[in-house]
Amino acid sequence: MRASSMCISCILSRQEKLIRSFQDEDKKSLYMHQVLEILYYHGQTAPAPWLATLIDRLYKDFWGPLEDFGPQKHKYNQLLLGLEDEIEQSIRSSADPVKECIKYVCAANYIDFSAVENVNEDTLKKLLAKAPFETVSDDEYTAFQKDLGAAGTLAYLTDNCGEIVLDKLFIKCLKETYPHLQITVILRGEDVLNDATLADAEEVGLTNLVPSIGNGSGTPGTVLKELSSDARQILSDADLVISKGQGNFESLYAEGLNPYYLFLCKCELFVRRFGLKQFEAVFKKEERIHINASPAARHF
Repeated sequence: MRASSMCISCILSRQEKLIRSFQDEDKKSLYMHQVLEILYYHGQTAPAPWLATLIDRLYKDFWGPLEDFGPQKHKYNQLLLGLEDEIEQSIRSSADPVKECIKYVCAANYIDFSAVENVNEDTLKKLLAKAPFETVSDDEYTAFQKDLGAAGTLAYLTDNCGEIVLDKLFIKCLKETYPHLQITVILRGEDVLNDATLADAEEVGLTNLVPSIGNGSGTPGTVLKELSSDARQILSDADLVISKGQGNFESLYAEGLNPYYLFLCKCELFVRRFGLKQFEAVFKKEERIHINASPAARHF
């Protein structure tokens, strides 16, 4: 999915804010012109996560290392681990634990330091508290159950730190309900923003549950051409794919995998695309997604 005009505007604004406090105005001007060059030459065809990767490389050439999100990642991994038992109890006391997990993993997709300007614990806890009262489409869930029952292998694409604690609970319930299903988790291959890597999966105990690999890429999404051969093979061989997060949606939509997407609509673009309010969830298989081409703005 190519980057929209809103994505391009957001990327450009974010880069200007990153360098605003720097002193060398000539260098800043040159940098922004080269950012514009990337957007001009690649913005008509590339998804936003790939544009972000190209610009990150340019930033490092100009200014040095990117911001280290390690402390924030550890903070949210530990925060969710502290809530894990309580959330698992809520899930297991529900009528359908797998269905209940969908609500929670979507709520935890809030932990996104790229799409959410000010991620904070209070908002996260409010979204998690509301999760049991959210709805999941009965038709979509019935189709999901049918696909899970027929599948032999499942590739699970993760998104953010902290969120992967809820992914772990979801996968645990999937394994119990569909014991025949062989599940492999695919994480980012390099540190990027607050996206989950293999180190995060180890920190929260996900690697003890199912086979888990890094995808060989530092793109904040899943750009197929950038993946390692192992990650591409797992995805192409999987009977079913679950894709978490907006970045994975932007980079995988219409790429032939037909995954189930699970994420929150966090930025205005996604609110408009799906005709939802901010922080409402999407759970749908690609073949049944119909994106609003030019929708009117909703409450944001």
